[in-house]
Amino acid sequence: MHDPAPDFRALHKKGNPFILCNAWDIGSARVLAAKGAQALATSSAAHAFTLGRPDGGISRDEALAHAQAIVAATPLPVSGDFENGFGDTPEICAETVRLAAEAGLAGISIEDTMLPGSGAYAFDLAVERIKAAVAAARILPRDFVLVARADGMLRGSYNLNEAIRRLQAFEAAGADCLYASAPPDLDGLARICGAVTAPVNVLVAGTMANHSRADFARIGVARISLGSSLARITHRVLIDAAEEMLTSGSFAGLQHSVSGRVVDKLLS
Repeated sequence: MHDPAPDFRALHKKGNPFILCNAWDIGSARVLAAKGAQALATSSAAHAFTLGRPDGGISRDEALAHAQAIVAATPLPVSGDFENGFGDTPEICAETVRLAAEAGLAGISIEDTMLPGSGAYAFDLAVERIKAAVAAARILPRDFVLVARADGMLRGSYNLNEAIRRLQAFEAAGADCLYASAPPDLDGLARICGAVTAPVNVLVAGTMANHSRADFARIGVARISLGSSLARITHRVLIDAAEEMLTSGSFAGLQHSVSGRVVDKLLS
């Protein structure tokens, strides 16, 4: 059986970022693969939406089953958005890594947020959690890309300086890729890239969506992930069409739908 993780690791090149396409079901995974995606990822928020729940509303067992479905949908490597590792302790993070590898994932990301709240783990605990996850990844029978996320800027828990301090510590702990959500601007993201040597992921959401792949390449980004952005665009279309139909009785928005034949071809 082909191990996708080495191919996935090889995609992470500073200054030549690939786009990690976050899918939310088998259909979206196959469409993205057919359109040329090099790798896929799950999205915890987008997955939760499919279950009629808000972001953060899925369990580890649900995330693992969902990941297995996405892995089986295409030959592409898949990375798991595994929130805070689905537990507070380093031991739980390590167990999550082992289970994710068994599910066929090429890697996962683990963030430093004390879910279901929005506060960040204390610095020392955040680092110990990544150390444990890295140790678990290194004894696996195959390669595994462990991504350490500093989400305090996104959650309002800390500033850019603290995010960089954490990312540097996560790198020292052995993380393969580093990820700080919601930097203040492109200059802030450039500071992050310059402060570490490991590949850096940028989440294209909010103000980051105003920049191009070339912009991110210029400052040394290695990976561009989409999070729940594609799923939320889909919901934007759903919401707009529903409002138009149910308030004014107009179906004009449906004229812009894609042909079923086009979708069928991509799915096949």
